[in-house]
Amino acid sequence: MTAERGRGAAGKAAEALGSAAGPDLESAFGAADPTGEPRLADRAYAALEELIVTAALPPGSLWSEALLSERIGIGRTPVREALQRLASDHLVVLLRRHGIRVSDVLVPEQLLVLDTRRELERLVSVSAARRASGAERQSHRQAALQLRAVGEARDVLRYLRVHFALKRFTCACARNPFAARALSPLHALSRRFFYVHRDRFGDLMDVAAVHADLAEAIGRGDAGAAAAASDAMTGLAVDFTRRIILD
Repeated sequence: MTAERGRGAAGKAAEALGSAAGPDLESAFGAADPTGEPRLADRAYAALEELIVTAALPPGSLWSEALLSERIGIGRTPVREALQRLASDHLVVLLRRHGIRVSDVLVPEQLLVLDTRRELERLVSVSAARRASGAERQSHRQAALQLRAVGEARDVLRYLRVHFALKRFTCACARNPFAARALSPLHALSRRFFYVHRDRFGDLMDVAAVHADLAEAIGRGDAGAAAAASDAMTGLAVDFTRRIILD
């Protein structure tokens, strides 16, 4: 994705959010991803990633290529290509002559994911604060309000979808396709980890507030505040992950 293409995708998401009624962040920020009709392999990847992230394909479970193809209604050739990508993203393990195993959810691995995310999230947040258009900054300010509303509703599953949809939008606004590409699989791993352990969340209002602070900083174009909020957000995720070890 070029910087120009990223600007167009993010602009579409900003327009969608501006016209959306209510906290429909998922559909608005969904416009930030591909432009045009996705290839079958991309559709297969998105469908399988969603099933893995939401544990509809449970960690450690074994599947065949044929079963997965039937499950999502897409042919085996694009599914095979999607599985290669999912394997490189550490979401599945391809077993020679034994099919596909969904990777396990491991706390030590998640801590390594967060170590990497800390640096990349800060870079993307600062870049988005500096490079986002006026409409995109307004979208971040609106997103902050809606994140707080989702937190108050204490809807964990919707919060996770909204939060990571906003992450994709912020990556597009940062105009750095290399950072965005590096973050994408890390976000998928994190989203699955938090989904699996969602019953251990603390007060969702507090969690949402930290992420809303980041969106507001980007919305103001305040790079320093965005960096601080990004680190606070990652720190909160690290604390949550470490609590799971102690429980």
